[in-house]
Order: sequence, then structure tokens, then C-alpha cells
Amino acid sequence: MANRRGVPPYTARGRVEGEDWQAVADALNARMAALRIGQQALATASGVSVATIRQLQHGAQRRRVQNATLTAVASALDWPHDHLIRVLLQDQDQERDAAEQAPPGSDSASAGTDHQILAVLLRIEQRLTDLAERIVPGVGRAGEQANDNGPDPAK
Repeated sequence: MANRRGVPPYTARGRVEGEDWQAVADALNARMAALRIGQQALATASGVSVATIRQLQHGAQRRRVQNATLTAVASALDWPHDHLIRVLLQDQDQERDAAEQAPPGSDSASAGTDHQILAVLLRIEQRLTDLAERIVPGVGRAGEQANDNGPDPAK
């Protein structure tokens, strides 16, 4: 059952639009190769099953992997705890567009970083709107029209 916007409810199974599991697999495999660590050693260090490590390495998600799992694996690989989550949600096309659209003479790295931050904030805002819509139908749309100027004096 979808909400009024046509967004299906979150379930523990299946893919979510905007997630790049292949990017997670690529990052994980590269790090494991660089550290010369195998599946069993990573599973032991992270407290995650070998089957889940294998699933992450292949990027084929038949079931959702929880953020806590990604955090445990990232920490076991000496990455910041949210590294794999950021890789999962990162939109490569937006980064490339930001670098290409940077004005001549500007610091394109800074412009790309600003664009990345804006993209993340927009995704967070959209997710919050979707959650509000699931909790109380109609709230998501009201939230889009709201402003930060306080109550409407005309009411």
C-alpha cells in the first residue's frame, strides 16, 4: 500500500531508490584487498556473519542490510563508523554535475563539497516528509507549504 505520493511503505526487504549497493561492494572489496583481510577475519572483527559479508561484497541485495551492520563493518575496516552508509547514499551523478558546473576560477572541490552537503540535506528532507506522510497522512504536504516565519497572523 502506497501513500498519497505513491511512495511504498518502508519494509525490511528489498531495494530503496537512491541506494548504490554496488558502490558499497566496490569500496568494501577494495578496502579488504588493501588490508589483505578475508571474509572470515572481517566477519569475526565486525561481529557480522560471513554470509552478510559475502552479500555486501557482491552488491546484490535480496534483503536490506541494517545501518548497524554497515557501521560494524566500516569500524572493523578502520573507516569512520558512517563511511559505508555515506557510500550507499552517495549520488555520483550529482557530484560530477557539481564539479562541471563550478564557475571558472572557483575551487571546484569546495563547490563539489557544497553540492554534496546540499544533496544530503535534500535527501534527509525528503525522507522526513515521507515519514511524516506515513505517520499522519496529509502532514507531508502541509510541511512543504510551511515556513519558518511562525503562525499566520491572518488566522
